[in-house]
Amino acid sequence: MTDEFAVEMQDVVKRFTTPEGGILAAVNHVTMQIRDGEFFSLLGPSGCGKTTSLRMIAGFELPTEGKILIHGKDVSQIAPFQRPVNTVFQQYALFPHMTVEQNIGFGLEMKGVSKVERSARVSEALEMVRLPGMEMRKPKQLSGGQQQRIALARALVNKPEVLLLDEPLGALDLKLRKEMQLELKSLQREVGITFIYVTHDQEEALTMSDRIAVMSKGVALQVDKPEAIYERPATKFVADFIGETNFLDGVVRGQTGSTVEVDLPGTGTVYIESSRTFANGQQATVAVRPEKMTLNREISGGNNLTGRVEEVIYIGTDTHYGVRFAGSHKARVREQNVTQGQKALASIGDEAVVSFTRTSPRLLTE
Repeated sequence: MTDEFAVEMQDVVKRFTTPEGGILAAVNHVTMQIRDGEFFSLLGPSGCGKTTSLRMIAGFELPTEGKILIHGKDVSQIAPFQRPVNTVFQQYALFPHMTVEQNIGFGLEMKGVSKVERSARVSEALEMVRLPGMEMRKPKQLSGGQQQRIALARALVNKPEVLLLDEPLGALDLKLRKEMQLELKSLQREVGITFIYVTHDQEEALTMSDRIAVMSKGVALQVDKPEAIYERPATKFVADFIGETNFLDGVVRGQTGSTVEVDLPGTGTVYIESSRTFANGQQATVAVRPEKMTLNREISGGNNLTGRVEEVIYIGTDTHYGVRFAGSHKARVREQNVTQGQKALASIGDEAVVSFTRTSPRLLTE
C-alpha cells in the first residue's frame, strides 16, 4: 500500500443475485494497481466486469469482498460523494434548461463556492477543454463533441484526484470519436489527473492508454502497456480480442533452447522462439498477426506454409489475402499497399507460400 498508486483494487469480488436466484461473480478476485497520473483503460466485451469495477471505484457499487484504496486510503465502504473522484458517462446528463456556465458550476454551487470563484473556475475549465467563451450557451446549441467536452469540464472543475470515464465517446460518430480520443489523451497529459477509462473498443484503448487491463468473465487476464498487450498477449482470448490474429493449432515436437518445434497436423512444421518451456506432445497454438506474415510465390527464409488463396480484399492502405493450407488451417495475410496502383500479389485460386519469422508469433497454451 503506497501513495504512488492513485487506485488499488485488492482481491476484489462483486457478486450479484440473478433473477433466477443464482449467484454471478461480475468481478472475480481482481487485483490491480493504477499509478498516479496514469491513463488506464479497462477493456473487454460486454459483461466482462469492467463497468462494475469502475462503479466500485466510484462508490456506486460496494465490493462483496476485497478492498478499494484511493491514494492509500480504504474507501471500500465510503459513499460516492465522499470519494475524491468524478465520473463522466456516455450520456452527458447536462441540464437542458441551464447554461454551460450553470452546468459546469452546479457542483461548486452545491458546495457553497462563491459566485466569483465559480465563474473563474468555470472559465478555467472551459479553457482546459478548448471551449472558451461558451458560458451562455444552452446544451441544445452545442454539437455532440462540444457537449462531451462540457461534461468533461463539469467533472474537472471539482479538481478530482481520479477521473472515471464510462465509454464517454460511445455516442459520437466515428470521425469525431477519433478526434476526441486524441484530445482526451492530450487533456489528460495537461491536467495530470489519473484517468480510468472503460471501453470495449480495442483501438480506442490502444490509442489513448498508458496501460490496459484486458478483462473477461470478471477476471483481469492481462495488465500491461498497449504495445505489450498487442505484441505479447498472455492468453488466446487477449490475442483474439486485441486486433486480428491467426491461430494455428499444433503439437510441440521438441525444444532446443528457446526454439520450439511445432507440428501443424496436415499443414507442416514451424519453429517458434519462446521464453517458455514446453513439453513434447503438448498442445499449443501458434498466434501470429496478419501483418507479420508475407505472401510469396516460393519458399523463403524462416517458416513457410504452402496453401491456396481463397480471398483477396482490397481496403486501400492494405490488401488482405485469405489462404487455406492443407488440413484445417487457414490464415489471413495483410500486405501494405506501398506504391500507387499496386497490383495484387496473388489472385483467388493461386497457390502461394505464407512466410513468417521465428520471432513473429506467440506460442500459447490457453
